[in-house]
Amino acid sequence: MSDFTNEIVLRPRFEIPLKADLEHLKRAFDQSAPHPFQLKRLDEHVYIRFKKSETNFWTPQVHMELTSFEDGISKIHGVFGPNPTLWTFFMFLHFGVGTLFIILGVFAYSNYSLGHDITFWLVGMSFLVLIWFSLYAFGRLGKSKGGPQMEQLKTYIRQLIAELKR
Repeated sequence: MSDFTNEIVLRPRFEIPLKADLEHLKRAFDQSAPHPFQLKRLDEHVYIRFKKSETNFWTPQVHMELTSFEDGISKIHGVFGPNPTLWTFFMFLHFGVGTLFIILGVFAYSNYSLGHDITFWLVGMSFLVLIWFSLYAFGRLGKSKGGPQMEQLKTYIRQLIAELKR
């Protein structure tokens, strides 16, 4: 197994090649997960989350996809990340701020071309830049708060892979 990096990056990905049949992998992920994890398998997709009682706003999860293109050799493709609802909301905020920034820039340029005052538009654009920095700081805070649970997930996945390699 190629080891995960020491630093937890934004939505880190991994790939693990195994000498195992795809059906054997599926059966291995049908077992119940130990506390505090919840394991769910839908066909070739495996989701490992924390149980509801162990979650907070920043709780990470892992999504793995089991693939096999030849008999006896399989791969596990995985990605760590936040709750999909939180991730979607966060990306929506970034998209919204970026769109507003562009719109205000167009208005500022138009007013500048017409010889009007553009102070209002520049203040608005500066405010959006501050919001971007706040979103970045908020994301870094979430990454640090979710770090211990990310380490728990990594340890559990290593144990699962070790069992599969036996």
